Amino acid sequence: MMQLHFSPSMRSITISTNNGFIDFMKIKVAARHISYRTIFHTFLLLAFLLPFVFILTAVVTLEGVNKCSSFDCLGRRLGPRLLGRVDGSARLVSEFYKILNQVKTEEIPDGLKLPDSFTQLVSEMQNNQYDANTFAIMLKAMIEKFEKDIRESKFAELMHKHFAASSIPKGIHCLSLRLTDEYSSNAHARKQLPPPELLPLLSDNSYYHFILSTDNILAASVVVNSAVQSSLRPEKIVFHVITDKKTYSGMHSWFALNSIAPALVEVKGIHQFDWLTRENIPVLEAVENQNGIRSYYHGNHIVGANLSDTTPRIFASKLQARSPKYISLLNHLRIYLPELFPNLEKVVFLDDDVVIQRDLSPLWDIDLEGKVNGAVETCKGEDEWVMSKRFRNYFNFSHPIIQKHLNPDECAWAYGMNVFDLHAWRRTNIREIYHLWLRKNLMSNLTMWKLGTLPPALIAFRDQVHPIDPSWHMLGLGYQEQTDVENVKNAAVIHYNGQLKPWLEIGFEHVRPFWIKYVNYSNDFIRNCHIVES
Repeated sequence: MMQLHFSPSMRSITISTNNGFIDFMKIKVAARHISYRTIFHTFLLLAFLLPFVFILTAVVTLEGVNKCSSFDCLGRRLGPRLLGRVDGSARLVSEFYKILNQVKTEEIPDGLKLPDSFTQLVSEMQNNQYDANTFAIMLKAMIEKFEKDIRESKFAELMHKHFAASSIPKGIHCLSLRLTDEYSSNAHARKQLPPPELLPLLSDNSYYHFILSTDNILAASVVVNSAVQSSLRPEKIVFHVITDKKTYSGMHSWFALNSIAPALVEVKGIHQFDWLTRENIPVLEAVENQNGIRSYYHGNHIVGANLSDTTPRIFASKLQARSPKYISLLNHLRIYLPELFPNLEKVVFLDDDVVIQRDLSPLWDIDLEGKVNGAVETCKGEDEWVMSKRFRNYFNFSHPIIQKHLNPDECAWAYGMNVFDLHAWRRTNIREIYHLWLRKNLMSNLTMWKLGTLPPALIAFRDQVHPIDPSWHMLGLGYQEQTDVENVKNAAVIHYNGQLKPWLEIGFEHVRPFWIKYVNYSNDFIRNCHIVES
């Protein structure tokens, strides 16, 4: 607070503050001839100066320099700033930046013992009187160690997820065993699907034919249930479920005991197709049985891997590419649909990790313009991770054969929900091209591509793909954690492609409800196998 002190003789006026005396100005007044004009000018000058004095005092107070009560002290504090000079703290920071830049290129000394925490580092600094350079080196070494630990933990997490995704959950394994046992002991579980009088409908092209290839009974039930419940005309739906020999009895039992009426379903094992002989699929026999390939897909994925030259996201993609399902004949069956269903003309092929949320009958009305495969392209879309796939993402373009025949910028498309014109397909050599490129990749020791069935299909179906609207098929729910739930609600088919399947505990919680709503948790087999809603 500013105060004015007039001397008793009115010969001087002094300005002071509560913090002490500031000899800012002392106005001497003549002893005798004081005119009103002089007094007026004096007060006018004071009115001009007082705001500046107030501001300077406020600055001093805010900076906690209450002891600095003289004008000389105030000048020492504010002078350098007013003149554009840097204070001591700024110089200290500048010097520290120089030290950090110096140690940035220095090697960490061997055997350097590092503190376990920042608190311990500060304590050691105080006890050992570290200089700034030693502190910077210690700090660099600690940060590098923490970065390495975090990186290793991330890779370990990805490996654990990979093993979890490749294994069969106990409940699903139990379901298959119990249903297989039921097939042998219960005549109702062995009844013909569909009933004999409805067999002609299996090849009636006025119906909507869906094909599903899987050995996962629970997943198959969700795909079929969601399709039937979402359909506007379920009585026109026919499901063709293909499975392997070991799962056939359990799969048949499930659909025999759990009717999907008014829709129809047939269950067939691979062993029941006369066309699937070794003579017709020699390459796939080699893929499934060759020791080197089995070791690649079932072996240790860490040994020999240079983790320092890769990122967690790339490593996750490589792990996904080494899923054992990619050498399963069930996964390659889609390339033989024209031969397996010779009387059908147009079908929709579904993966077992999809959920249908909308009536799909309009898919049969799409004009494929003479093309074979109606699919969603995956090189453009809002999600830059899921919808940014081009040929470069699937093929090794350092390989001379790949470099010669393929374009890295060519747009990829998605498996999982495809409209196939089998009539047009039979006029092509797609199957032969598929086999040819599988052989080439086998002969190159899998150096052309790593990821299972899609890369050879991308080549075989070139110029035979008709893009369909992306709203029909939403991808990435099995690996994209940032999936927009509103977009999920609006998609016709949602696809949990990736490792984090909805029937696994590692699946994403926010998108799992879209799948579990189609699981019949009241079913005795599901309850007895302790498959519970999570």
